[in-house]
Amino acid sequence: MLTPTTLRKAVLLSLYGSSALAFAPAAMAQSAGEAATSQAMQSINVVGSRRATSSATDTVAPIDVIPMNKAAEQGGNFDLSQTLTNISPSFNSTRQSGADGADLIDSAALRGLGSDQTLVLVNGKRRHTTALVNLFGARNRGNTGTDMNSIPLLAIKDVQVLRDGAAAQYGSDAIAGVMDIGLKKSLGCEAVAGFSQYSAGDGKNYLTSAYCGLAIGNKGVIGITGEYLDRGRSNRAEAGNPRIIGDTESKNKTLYLNGELPTSATGKLYFTAGAQTRDASSGAFARAGVGSDDIPRRNSAAMYPNGYVPFINGDISDQYGIVGHRSQLGEWNADVSQTYGYNKMRYNISNTMNASIANQDLLAGGKGISPSRFDAGGFSFQQLTSNVDINRFYSDILSGLNIAFGAEYRSEEYKIFAGEAGSYIDADGVNFGGAPGSQGFPGFQPADRVNAKRHSSAAYFDVEADLTAAVKVQGAVRYENFSDFGSTVTGKLAGSVRVADGVLLRGSASTGFRAPSLQQIYFSSTFTDFVSGVATDVVLAPNGGAIANAAGLPKLKEEKSTSFTLGGTWTPSQAISVTADLYNIKIKDRIVLSGRFNADNYPALGARLAALGVDQAQFFVNSVDTKTQGLDLTASHKTNFGANKLTTFLALNVGKTEVTGIHAPASLKGYEDVLLSEKERLYIEQGGPRSKATLGFDYVTGALETDLKIIHFGPQTLGTFSGSAAGVPNQHYEGKTSADLSFTYAINKNTKFTFGGSNIFNAKPSAQNVDETDNGFKYESVQFGLNGASYFGRLWVKF
Repeated sequence: MLTPTTLRKAVLLSLYGSSALAFAPAAMAQSAGEAATSQAMQSINVVGSRRATSSATDTVAPIDVIPMNKAAEQGGNFDLSQTLTNISPSFNSTRQSGADGADLIDSAALRGLGSDQTLVLVNGKRRHTTALVNLFGARNRGNTGTDMNSIPLLAIKDVQVLRDGAAAQYGSDAIAGVMDIGLKKSLGCEAVAGFSQYSAGDGKNYLTSAYCGLAIGNKGVIGITGEYLDRGRSNRAEAGNPRIIGDTESKNKTLYLNGELPTSATGKLYFTAGAQTRDASSGAFARAGVGSDDIPRRNSAAMYPNGYVPFINGDISDQYGIVGHRSQLGEWNADVSQTYGYNKMRYNISNTMNASIANQDLLAGGKGISPSRFDAGGFSFQQLTSNVDINRFYSDILSGLNIAFGAEYRSEEYKIFAGEAGSYIDADGVNFGGAPGSQGFPGFQPADRVNAKRHSSAAYFDVEADLTAAVKVQGAVRYENFSDFGSTVTGKLAGSVRVADGVLLRGSASTGFRAPSLQQIYFSSTFTDFVSGVATDVVLAPNGGAIANAAGLPKLKEEKSTSFTLGGTWTPSQAISVTADLYNIKIKDRIVLSGRFNADNYPALGARLAALGVDQAQFFVNSVDTKTQGLDLTASHKTNFGANKLTTFLALNVGKTEVTGIHAPASLKGYEDVLLSEKERLYIEQGGPRSKATLGFDYVTGALETDLKIIHFGPQTLGTFSGSAAGVPNQHYEGKTSADLSFTYAINKNTKFTFGGSNIFNAKPSAQNVDETDNGFKYESVQFGLNGASYFGRLWVKF
């Protein structure tokens, strides 16, 4: 029976975090059903808990439960990253422009930390990261991350966000928190068709997506989702500027399967398989034409007399699969699974040239012609994870005791593929005028090729105890050993106390770690960056290679963290709920991408680099300590006006990251300002806004639903190329407020039509000096992006 106390807990679940609040009507309906189901079947799984009888109301750490049905049926954003950005204040994903490969994949992060410090799961199993390392011009600089846009919205049941350190429970990367994407496997079919574009008339998006859940075998089910998303290019460059500043062009084709099949009265085979191909294209910096210094250095008068914009095209393939079996062994629950993940990106550079080839042709009496398209190579990352998880709940010990233990084995492989020779060669020689390699993105060279592997093994023990009906505690310890840098032990202790019927206090303390990614250890490339509008060739040297060894750099090791949370929830009635959680996260030996070392800023090292044929070099180094602290606050109220319903919610995140120490390797002592310049420090401290708040109103009257969200993005400060020490002020972006508004009309119970807009007041970031921004535009891709207002329509049909 659903008692008033149970109902209050169900409401609390729906309001546990800012994300759940954003879809409050759907969240409350789902949570109440989940609470009832957990009592009847005792099989609810919640991220952060290995207790088979757990529901999210029983957890001792803050958890956001985000039902995705409304976003998939009525939302104005067509991908997962942008959808969550406009819902959850603790979540941030910046759509880049002018950042090479980072333009093609949106990296996601929690609480202002790096994208590789957030662990992403799918159906409770670790998801692989991308093969891409975010480099210059990108938020999450030097990080790898998870491409959440490779999963279609219509395939997702909910997203659970554990806003707490959880490395002791899940292993590497779970420093800022854990996101678990739960996929659908319900019976029935539905489809969505959507269109959107910016108010400027460009950036047209076309979406078609369909889901169908079918019964298979004896009480089994399989959910199949297919999606095609065509995202058009946008451009905010000023009139007369050949640059293209805005969204990349992207065509995504995605197919996902998710299901289960009973094998016995207590056994169940489960499986997930997904694949996406993405053809994406981003505009690089423009090269000038006749009369400019770019000829013959980076252009040919015979090919592009009026200048040109190279296009960085990425052919991206992403694959993911899970197969596992859950069963009962007496009183114990056992889960054995195998997970596979693969991500590959191959660069094809078009509307480009190799200026050294064109100059060689010119010197030989030709017109000065080069090929205009090159295969520039690329990279891939593969991850295989094997898990054995066992748990048992003792209802007769204390007020309930759950014991869990398990083991994990993970193998990883990272490859870099060389491009065709024309994408990197210097055809006319170093003493002549043409720059080598394909303009926009020089190809990977044979010396950059990598085929690196490693493996890790782990064991954990986890206990959750209800000391009384009002007091709960949780403890976890995990041992993990990596083949390339050694072992680490992490632990966690958390607890909650219900001090009154509507008041819960909770807190946690944990240690964590993040292993250096293979991408950070082995990435190698010679590329062209633009510094104050001037093209500069830079070598990014792999750890352990000749250049890094010449610089005296040690091997990369794990980052280590300590995390503390303290908060509570207040639910004075079924209609009102408030939650507040303070957090403090300290990270030691954080891996950063260094500044560029050369003969000007470090003469001795510059001489050693010159002996290796290198002018400028940068590296990944364990050199920075940081402290991140902040507050997550939510409040919600639900009321009825006769047959009409109004849900109001407020969700706020205020956070601050500070670099508390720089520990340069012995060989770089005294050059901390090069290792981590002010510009690089601000990437770490303010890669995302330091505050974000969402105020939402959802009003339903009859067949019409009106949804209004007002989203405030706090101020943000980024560095400049010249630096404040040279008298050039940093880029300061004032706080800005955006608003999303939509109207949904239910034609019948199986058909809905939604139209509306995002950022309807056309808010844009504060203007800056174009010579000091990374993308060469008057503002970076910060806060809510740089495109302005957009409008959309979406039709949902269930059949």
